[in-house]
Amino acid sequence: MKAPPFAYVRPAALDDVLAELAGGDAKVLAGGQSLVPVLAMRLGRPATLVDINAVAELQGFETVDGGALRIGAAVRQRTVERAAETRAVPLIGMAMPFVGHRELRSRGTVVGSLAHADPAAELPAVAACLDATIEVAGPAGRRRIPAGEFFAGAMTTGAGPQDVVVSVEFPAARPGEGFGFGEIARRHGDFALAGVAAVVRVGGDGAVAQARLTGFGISDRPVTRDVTEVLREPDLRAATTELASEVVDTAGDAHGSTGYRRRLFGVLATRELEKALRRARKEVA
Repeated sequence: MKAPPFAYVRPAALDDVLAELAGGDAKVLAGGQSLVPVLAMRLGRPATLVDINAVAELQGFETVDGGALRIGAAVRQRTVERAAETRAVPLIGMAMPFVGHRELRSRGTVVGSLAHADPAAELPAVAACLDATIEVAGPAGRRRIPAGEFFAGAMTTGAGPQDVVVSVEFPAARPGEGFGFGEIARRHGDFALAGVAAVVRVGGDGAVAQARLTGFGISDRPVTRDVTEVLREPDLRAATTELASEVVDTAGDAHGSTGYRRRLFGVLATRELEKALRRARKEVA
């Protein structure tokens, strides 16, 4: 199918973008890898597309205070994937090869994936696991939203219809931290049937100090839990199986039942937590 008719504007300043969004039924266009299929299937019919790629402020990709990585709304996923600066946030580098295909990542944006908020997408899970900060601009000014509060449901976020997501800020890895990321999909590049992102921090003696785990493809949004005590359990597989029964609540479909996704989550959680722990201990060895 073809998209329904729409007007197209390409402002050069963020204030002009906000003015266009305030004027009525408009949608932001950055990479278009999520929006264009929605239009083609006529699941959305905005009157105006507001292309933000000419806004210089949204092209920012830089290291900021404390080594955190700030990514502007128009920065391509492929740029982030290949940049040396991304090494400061290892979990992004682990997740990025799973995001669609290389050709899609050359157009798709990191912030666009967060704003789209597909519950089976990889980058929202990374943002939730690392407790990234998402900056939103709108009629009431700018505000910074923790990723744990930003994702409100399937394709639903804390950004309103007249807002634009300006950037995301990922905290840099700290000494003694290790990371894990894994997913199961029908084919490489497909959305995950189930996936996990993990971060584990250890003390100087190698003992677990803190662990966080985020599941995706298992609910209507990324689900994050403090799993410090889970990782300390002598039978980690049994502990993650119990955790799966709590966090996996997505309905079954043609590709996998709820029970199947719980089994996938349990296996992935065990594997990636163990990997993250080994990597963290290597950091302090």
